[in-house]
Amino acid sequence: MPKVLEGVKVADFSWVMVGPMSMRYLADYGATVVHVESATHVDLLRTTPPYKDGMTGVDRAGYYGQYNANKYGITINLNHPKGLEVAKRLIAWADVVAESFTPGTMEKWGLGYEEIRKIKPDIIMYRTCMQGQTGPHCHLPGTGVNLVGLSGFAHLCGWPDRAPAQPYGPYTDSIAPRFGTAVLIAALDYRRRTGKGQLIDVSQLEAGVNFIAPVMMDYFVNRRVANRMGNHSPCAAPHNAYRCRGEDRWCTIAVFDDEEWQGFRRAIGNPSWSREPRFATLAGRKENEDELDKLIEEWTITHTAEEAMNLIQKEGVASGIVETIQGLYEDAQLKHRNYFWVANHREMGQFSYFGQASKLSKTPAQLQMPSPCLGEHTEYVCKELLQMSESEFDQFLIEGAFE
Repeated sequence: MPKVLEGVKVADFSWVMVGPMSMRYLADYGATVVHVESATHVDLLRTTPPYKDGMTGVDRAGYYGQYNANKYGITINLNHPKGLEVAKRLIAWADVVAESFTPGTMEKWGLGYEEIRKIKPDIIMYRTCMQGQTGPHCHLPGTGVNLVGLSGFAHLCGWPDRAPAQPYGPYTDSIAPRFGTAVLIAALDYRRRTGKGQLIDVSQLEAGVNFIAPVMMDYFVNRRVANRMGNHSPCAAPHNAYRCRGEDRWCTIAVFDDEEWQGFRRAIGNPSWSREPRFATLAGRKENEDELDKLIEEWTITHTAEEAMNLIQKEGVASGIVETIQGLYEDAQLKHRNYFWVANHREMGQFSYFGQASKLSKTPAQLQMPSPCLGEHTEYVCKELLQMSESEFDQFLIEGAFE
């Protein structure tokens, strides 16, 4: 099928999650992406669990595999003069150069934006790091795990009488690529129309802050500092996750106004306690929220999560099950949408990749090949994409350029 980004060439020097995820978007829609690593300094995700079948190995890390499908993999020793020569040839081939190191790292190798513009004047350089390329804190290294705290998420997550809690994983790593990739597509369009490249500076901190916009705006207007509320909401009651029948099964319920409250009462059979005056208004339900949560759970615990959700939704009230990982993978809706792509990996065997949530009718994203093993395509990239002769490639190999 047609590929909307076919012909776009990317030299992907980025590592860990944000940069590789951003470049995988391009790869899924047809761009030719070459992911660069070093055999002596592999992408950190290759050393991050989970590993296939619990067996460690740089080619068995599922985390790495997830964000590098549809890419070629090459190893280059950027600390070796011959390795830098290969890197510069790759840059001359590319339309986009991506990197996600601490600011100054690419400059150390002579591969900063001003330097690579001399190699390819219309190059687009995509740079993503913790806090941007400039500013008093730009040189602080870290990952999305650190940014969860810096972006304010940890302060808002958890219970008011306990310490901050972190959302699952490096949460901001899943946010920044959505901003960065959209800007990169715009830069490619600008280059197509004008013939000019440009530098893209993606601050993962600034991208993350966008996702707490409501509480930030409350501070802008009212100077009110939001704090942890558990599962509660200032504008809804009940608003929580409630235990249901079965082992570790839960259902979420959110009632935002008095009309929804009447629908919720009908859904649960209009028990006597639900008719008490203290629960008749949102203000009253907020004032008695802890008692209300206990009473609701006495009802949900007698139903499966699916039963509770369906009964409540039929009355026009927001409700949903708290899905397990197994349940998500087997979800009929996700299967219908072909969200999980399956490919045979050389080392891991059958492996499932996330698909793309957006479906383009004429140029859909596709899985062309699994994630690469370390250095799997070094020879192919050099000989076929960079047009090296066999003797030239062998000389680079002998001299250690690909370590």
